Amino acid sequence: MAEPAQIEMMGNRMEFDYSEGVTGYVLVLVRLLTGYWFLHAGWTKLVGPEAFDASGWMIHGAEGAPIHGFLVWAANTPWMLELTNFMIPAGEFLIGLGIMVGLLTRLAAFFGGFLMVFFYLGNADWAHGYVNGDLFGLLLFVIVGTLAAGRIYGLDAIVEKMEFVRQRPILKYLLG
Repeated sequence: MAEPAQIEMMGNRMEFDYSEGVTGYVLVLVRLLTGYWFLHAGWTKLVGPEAFDASGWMIHGAEGAPIHGFLVWAANTPWMLELTNFMIPAGEFLIGLGIMVGLLTRLAAFFGGFLMVFFYLGNADWAHGYVNGDLFGLLLFVIVGTLAAGRIYGLDAIVEKMEFVRQRPILKYLLG
């Protein structure tokens, strides 16, 4: 299990051990489900019967979205479209894998959250309000990254004990 977390809120230092009891198990479950969600999404795009192509969604599916102009530009810029068509499936797969096994969890959660911001602003399906599945996905990545979920039954707990990481404490910000 992980060491107790130390945080400072409003000038008060607090220490809590979220890895003990039910909270730790719930956090592991959230990490595994979030990781599987992205791993599966990326895998199906990588090995699908047709090559992944985001251009149709970027041009037509995102109409009315706050970032529609940017998405149209990206879809009409060959190098940007190629980058997008590679990075979305590969990124989803690698983010999901990292979160599932608990390796570089904070880094993976950061990039997962980054993608979810684009999905949230690009989908803009706000007919029933601003709270939708994309926003909940962003929240899951924030929870996994903020609470360093990879330290509980994840490879980050092992990697953080390595001498290489001990000598470079800044690396702990990518782990967890």
